[in-house]
Amino acid sequence: MRCDQLYVAGLGTWLPPAEPVAEAVARGDVDEAAARRSGMRSVTVCQDDAPAPAEMAVRAAGLALRRAGTDGSDVRMLLHASLYDQGNALWGTASYVQRRSVRAGCPALEVRQVSNGGMAALLLASAVLAQGGGEVLLTTADRFCPPGFDRWRSDPGTVYADGGTAMLLSAGGGFARVRSLAVVSDPELEGMHREGDPFGEARTAPAGVLDLEAHKKRYVARAGMSFSVARVTAGQRDAVKEALADAGVEAADISRWVLPHFGRRRLETNCLRPLGIGADRTTWEFSSRVGHLGAGDQTAGLEHLVRSGALGPGGLCVLMGVGAGFTWSCAVVEILRVPGWTA
Repeated sequence: MRCDQLYVAGLGTWLPPAEPVAEAVARGDVDEAAARRSGMRSVTVCQDDAPAPAEMAVRAAGLALRRAGTDGSDVRMLLHASLYDQGNALWGTASYVQRRSVRAGCPALEVRQVSNGGMAALLLASAVLAQGGGEVLLTTADRFCPPGFDRWRSDPGTVYADGGTAMLLSAGGGFARVRSLAVVSDPELEGMHREGDPFGEARTAPAGVLDLEAHKKRYVARAGMSFSVARVTAGQRDAVKEALADAGVEAADISRWVLPHFGRRRLETNCLRPLGIGADRTTWEFSSRVGHLGAGDQTAGLEHLVRSGALGPGGLCVLMGVGAGFTWSCAVVEILRVPGWTA
């Protein structure tokens, strides 16, 4: 999908302090071999007195709005994406973020597309802005904590991090332009994250620590490794191909790739080799110090590239996302000018 008037007006992240991987190894949270395979140097972890996920999103949103020079009065929709528990059993997380950030009477909706939630929100925002202008605020936030989640062991190959992100999109202009956006879905793979776990009554408390690796192994045993790999590879390939074509660019034109914050081995297998790019063209140096932010990897990665000066006017970057289900997304973003908040 080609995007004609979809601009990034502001970005913000709120991350707790990063904990060195060596400390997690010393505590026994992860064994040394697994930590080494991940390639991670640190991961952002909330302590007991840290804010709840919704409050992380509020802090990130406030930063994005200030950087955009707006009070949020023109926001026509707020979309909040998350992966894990938001801190209360039954409430409107998006409404909390709205009340604490924009206070506008616009729709405030939650997007539940797991790790691809931020990019799914971008897709929804593009449709809203195309039909009437204004602004849309996207937020993400997660805190991956016990007793239901083990950031090191629940999904081996990816280390889960705590934090919130925000992106203010505008039809009227910004420091960057989204030139294209593609989202591809393959529901044949949805069982990969639930295989062997029957449907049951609503759970108000975790039924043990989440073990995604066990689900994946059972799924592959039933569906076959070749089938699973082929479908995953095809989905990502199609999303990238469509986004590049709609933006009128080639892969060689892309200066930086914002990839999901996988551990190094998974990143190599799922992204670097299939795309034919080196880690130096990606956000690996940043993501290896942060970890997987659920639905927020793309926003955090883009903010890092802009703030660090890795992307200047005319520079192109790709935002890539993937989420259980499966869905893959790819957006081509062009930097128009260097925003003042990078100084």
